[in-house]
Amino acid sequence: MNITAGKYKGQKIQAPDENITRPTLSKVRMSVFNTLQAMIDFEGASFLDMYAGSGIMGLEALSRGFSKVVMVEKDRKVYNVIKSNIKRYEKDSDIQLILGDCLKIDEILRRKAQSDVKFDIIYIDPPYYSEIYQKSLKTASKICNGIIIAEHVTELDFDGYNVIKQKKYSDKFITFIKK
Repeated sequence: MNITAGKYKGQKIQAPDENITRPTLSKVRMSVFNTLQAMIDFEGASFLDMYAGSGIMGLEALSRGFSKVVMVEKDRKVYNVIKSNIKRYEKDSDIQLILGDCLKIDEILRRKAQSDVKFDIIYIDPPYYSEIYQKSLKTASKICNGIIIAEHVTELDFDGYNVIKQKKYSDKFITFIKK
């Protein structure tokens, strides 16, 4: 798996076991970031990947110019793979990997920063059919200043959100929303 664009374009990323994670396809990543680029300026912007998996979305955000990237992963094995992937980028960037439950990320970040932390972009891609999308959206809306992006295969209830854009790729949807 490779980073698709930006200053780290072509860099190889080690993927965790496919039985544990499901990395976002390169054509979907390219589309997500091209769509975002038409909406916001990445310079000075922050990006949170709530379900980091391979870490590729966070590294893609970093490569494309986001100033701050935070990734959250609950599985220790997967966390260790991501940690080894980001080692080469930590020196010259604001990238943070958190081992923990992303549904408690607002509490975790508040404890670490001693204040409220807000993100410009939050990417939500939990295990499909896990029934935690609504909880994830609720958590994300507490800490988002801008756009929440949900990758999903089933219809979701976006009541209370403004759907900015929705794209379909094979069996999955990428939905851009704002509170």
